[in-house]
Amino acid sequence: MNAADSRFPARLTGTLLLSSLVAMLAGVALVVPMGLTLNPADPAAVLTAVHTRVAWHLIGLGLDVVGWLALLAAGLVLAARPSEHRSPVVTLAGGLLACAGLAGLLHDAGNLALTQLAADPADPTAATVAGAVILTAKWMVNLAGLLWVAATVTTALGVPLPTALRRAGVVAAVSGLAAVLLPWTTGTDGPSASLEQLGYGLHLPVMLWYGALGWWLIRTTPPTTRG
Repeated sequence: MNAADSRFPARLTGTLLLSSLVAMLAGVALVVPMGLTLNPADPAAVLTAVHTRVAWHLIGLGLDVVGWLALLAAGLVLAARPSEHRSPVVTLAGGLLACAGLAGLLHDAGNLALTQLAADPADPTAATVAGAVILTAKWMVNLAGLLWVAATVTTALGVPLPTALRRAGVVAAVSGLAAVLLPWTTGTDGPSASLEQLGYGLHLPVMLWYGALGWWLIRTTPPTTRG
């Protein structure tokens, strides 16, 4: 395998990670100011918001799907490295990242189902079903966040990386874990809209770290692929 061939998986992974970051940030920047974060505390209001801004909701949802799909693909590429360079830790990190992407896509599937329920926001039955759908989708994205944190820890501590990037990954993982734990602190009440936005903020370091990792993978030949 020549040098260009050995660099291709790393560059592809990096490109996918950067694409995921851009798509997810664009989606958040769209839905948060427009009140489309879909908090399960008031499903009737959520249905009304989606019904009123259905085009923007679908655009934001599409960006989120692209983001999670790119993350899933990046994890699969990372896990399926050429056999002569494969490391169990790298495979585990890629597998966890792919699982996070899959959980995120399942979260988006719930939000897509919600779009159909929003066709008649005044229907009380639709509001009841929407509450369950939103709650399930929220816990699915919480699972995605937990898997993402696990992938971050595994990558930062088990994959050959620059010291600064490794340390930044540990800090990002701590922030992401705090975001994952937030909904557990609310008991039966569930997270408020402001608490959800705090969770987005705490997940941001993880997203940015993977963006930095993607940039590094594109520009640098990782030690595991040097031969």
